[in-house]
Amino acid sequence: MLPGFLARAIEALLGREGRSLHLRAAGGALLVLVVVMLTGSWAVVAAEQGAEGATLTTYPRGLWWSVETATTVGYGDFYPVTLGGRIVGVVVMVVGITTYGMVTAALATWFVGRERKRRGRIAHQAGADLRALHERFDRLEQLLSAHSKDS
Repeated sequence: MLPGFLARAIEALLGREGRSLHLRAAGGALLVLVVVMLTGSWAVVAAEQGAEGATLTTYPRGLWWSVETATTVGYGDFYPVTLGGRIVGVVVMVVGITTYGMVTAALATWFVGRERKRRGRIAHQAGADLRALHERFDRLEQLLSAHSKDS
């Protein structure tokens, strides 16, 4: 069941041809973030195993640490004490910061694109209204001109 779900999730994030590049990039970055957090959780527990003063000794603790590190919350309840654990921490931090930046940029681009389309529709309608007014003025000028010639 889980592999089928993962395949559908990956397809939903990356597989749509019609999706814009920034949405596909954000989806790919989120996928990389999830993989890095899951792998980082395991790697930090493996690196910290047996170290004196280590607080990251189980996978659930490692997963919690990975999520709070990637989101830059960093409560300080769990932290790596070994060099290997700290290197894993740096990777999780960099990937987390980059991913959230990309997702924020994709969301902002989506909002700007919608506003640009809305303004384009408004400008198009205003242009059509302006052309209609010009046509009316032209007809009025023709009527006035014809009326003044008749008088």
